[in-house]
Amino acid sequence: MTSPVFDGLFVAEGTSDMPIADFVERLFFERGVELRLSKPDFNRLGRVPKDVANRLKAGELLNGGPFDVVVVHRDADNAGDPARRREIEDATKTLSKVPRIIPVIPVRMTEAWLLLDESEIRFVAGNPSGKKPLDLPKRNEVEARADPKHLLQMALLNAADVKGRRHELQRKRFFDHRRLLLERLDCHGPVTKLSSWQKMVNDVDQACRSLTT
Repeated sequence: MTSPVFDGLFVAEGTSDMPIADFVERLFFERGVELRLSKPDFNRLGRVPKDVANRLKAGELLNGGPFDVVVVHRDADNAGDPARRREIEDATKTLSKVPRIIPVIPVRMTEAWLLLDESEIRFVAGNPSGKKPLDLPKRNEVEARADPKHLLQMALLNAADVKGRRHELQRKRFFDHRRLLLERLDCHGPVTKLSSWQKMVNDVDQACRSLTT
């Protein structure tokens, strides 16, 4: 008997966050559930507001029907996890069918998830054998840092350890490097120790149980 394939929608804060959809699909697959996340091109509908509710409704319209699962990426920023969850849950109520919800809410920003693997930062920066200190926060501190984006920018520049024009080129490639770090994120590595990751995995576990019972 063929296992069902569930239909999902992924909504991210920015284009460089798209790799998140891939590791969410992987987490479902590891639990025996096949989920295919749609990453719609909202430009097909013209100017779609960036709030979660409008993005979800636009995604449903482009899909031609409801979804089984909705995955929404939203940095906690200063609002915090509970406020972001309420925002996402309220937005899904505007859909024709209320789906299973997977909030992906890094604390405080997605960059915090990328600050835990020094070897990956050095690799992506193009200098894997570099020795210049990166001053990365400890695992139990990273979610409390106010500006992980800046910390990641500085870590990548220090890891590259270049000067002059090459330094400026490296700085301009930050979003490319950030996306590559997300693509290479180890779903079973240091990030699993972070509370925001653990909450997301718990939501995946609950959704998988709901979809298969």
